[in-house]
Amino acid sequence: MTYQIVNPATGETEGTFSTATDDQIRAALNIGTTAANWWRTVALADRVTVLHRAAELLAERKDKLAETVTREMGKRLVDAVGEIELASRIVAYYADNAEALLADIPRDTTANGRAFVRKTAIGTILGIMPWNYPYYQVVRFAAPNIAVGNTVLVKHSAQCPQTALDIEELFRDAGAPEGVYVNVFPSHDQIEGIIAHPGVAGVSLTGSEAAGSKIGALSGKHLKKVVLELGGSDPYLILDTGDMDTTVFHATKARLSNGGQSCNAGKRFIVLEDLYDEFVQKLTASFAGMTPGDPRDPGSSYGPMSSMAARDELAEQVRGLIGDGAVATTGGGPKDGQGAYFEPTVLIDVDPASRGFHEELFGPVAVVVKATDIDHAVALANDSPFGLGAAVFHRDTDVAEAVAHRIDAGMVWINEREGGGPELPFGGTKRSGFGRELGPEGIDEFVNRKLIFIPNPA
Repeated sequence: MTYQIVNPATGETEGTFSTATDDQIRAALNIGTTAANWWRTVALADRVTVLHRAAELLAERKDKLAETVTREMGKRLVDAVGEIELASRIVAYYADNAEALLADIPRDTTANGRAFVRKTAIGTILGIMPWNYPYYQVVRFAAPNIAVGNTVLVKHSAQCPQTALDIEELFRDAGAPEGVYVNVFPSHDQIEGIIAHPGVAGVSLTGSEAAGSKIGALSGKHLKKVVLELGGSDPYLILDTGDMDTTVFHATKARLSNGGQSCNAGKRFIVLEDLYDEFVQKLTASFAGMTPGDPRDPGSSYGPMSSMAARDELAEQVRGLIGDGAVATTGGGPKDGQGAYFEPTVLIDVDPASRGFHEELFGPVAVVVKATDIDHAVALANDSPFGLGAAVFHRDTDVAEAVAHRIDAGMVWINEREGGGPELPFGGTKRSGFGRELGPEGIDEFVNRKLIFIPNPA
């Protein structure tokens, strides 16, 4: 594994960072697990003081930090700033609400006494983080754990090494004592040793289905709690709309945001047959008007894909779908010129039985499928190994809600593209993983729910 900055807009290598030695990994584990023994005893008010300051520093440094994000993974600069602003709000949410979220929970009992459940820290938590949202993903893992009293050991994406170091520095500048937030650059071979360490109590991974399978197996082998947020092939059900232009606007934003490189982005658009032709026509026109380009240029609709390898993998998937009979109404492949750019692409006539229909397309490619009725639309939506998010568009919100209950997904949005805030839980089902981040659910994942029973006086 090589930790380096390869600017996807130019293909140029702009920095290389050394992989950790075994001695450095042992030192990081010792620092983090030792700190876990006393950080849990620090007053909650002092722990959240660190988070309050971290939220402030994210806001203060957003422009500088965003520049690095754009260099490392190609996100539009304006979107990178927006991501860091969201990260600041997430950290502030846990700082503001930790006392209530961690309050003792009284428990009614038939026993002769009183009982309550207290949430306590469990140790050091390993976070294995992705490149596509390099601040948002890290803080939604780190902030609740630091509030609880756990310490965090973070292995960031190999293509975001400077961001990884910047986040560690930010928490240190926010007042986090040594060992509370530790960054490491391990090799693949060193990760199992980290998970096996007796002081590591849990693992949180956001990444691919393949990575989740490996980390889930290693965590099970060593009896460690694991949270997995994996891929998705989110269906958007277009069932009834009085405003097709707004529906297409949401569909375009959902598919092309972050260059289509979002786990919970709309990827499969399932449209009732009486709306199908109009939707395809307007979505094609919308995509054709999008301009991938320099991520520093506010006139660019989106930036390059994260790497040439990611671009080439997506191109191979699109070729496979077209080989199986799909038709590209616009786009269809990589953009000419330097950089990892891919044309905004709309595919129709996709065979639901094809392999490509069941794969995640991680880039600016929309698949549009025709459904004969609502039951057929729901069946197509659920015909996927993934179950992260979904959206239902219908003028009658009661009908839309009824459909939402039938969809196998962790999150369903009605008449809106995927969104949410720090207070709303994020996560999926099936091969999209398990566990939740954000909201009250996010702070509950890596805690000991300790029952305390006190008998009544004799």
